[in-house]
Amino acid sequence: MKLEVKGIRKSFGGKEVLHGIDLHVENGRALGLLGRNGAGKTTTIRILMDVFHADSGEILLDGRKFVPAKHRIGYLPEERGLYPKKKIIDQLIYFAQLKGMKTSDAVAAIDRWLERLGMMAYRNKRLDTLSKGNQQKIQLITALAHDPDIVILDEPFSGLDPVNAMTLKEVVKETIARGKIVLFSS
Repeated sequence: MKLEVKGIRKSFGGKEVLHGIDLHVENGRALGLLGRNGAGKTTTIRILMDVFHADSGEILLDGRKFVPAKHRIGYLPEERGLYPKKKIIDQLIYFAQLKGMKTSDAVAAIDRWLERLGMMAYRNKRLDTLSKGNQQKIQLITALAHDPDIVILDEPFSGLDPVNAMTLKEVVKETIARGKIVLFSS
């Protein structure tokens, strides 16, 4: 697989924030979008996710127009998107089902990820009982449990201590080694 962004431009209120962005990444590789606040990293990701539409340019996957809804994409947003008062396992199952997984497959995948990330003890806890870094790891599971082909991580290291940052780095390396496309911003 090869994901290409060609000539993407985007303006908000007459101010152009993306000035003809070009990039590409192939499966088994990672691409980092690096830049200061306001550089357009999240806007580029939101265009890839079809949250915003580009004013011009195109996004291709293997030479064809990229339609995010037709592909398995794992997305870790910059802002937390989970429910603080709900049990972790219930939320993870819900999000996996939204991505097309059967309940039994979702539970098996989620338990593997909880174990991998050292979070099994929190399986039946409410999200708001966890530290910010552990909440970020739960959010990561929502992005990975359904085994996506393309993984998009927006500011994935936010709120992680050095040990958890190293764990995330290992997970990203493993994901790349499994032939996935990984795109992240920092």
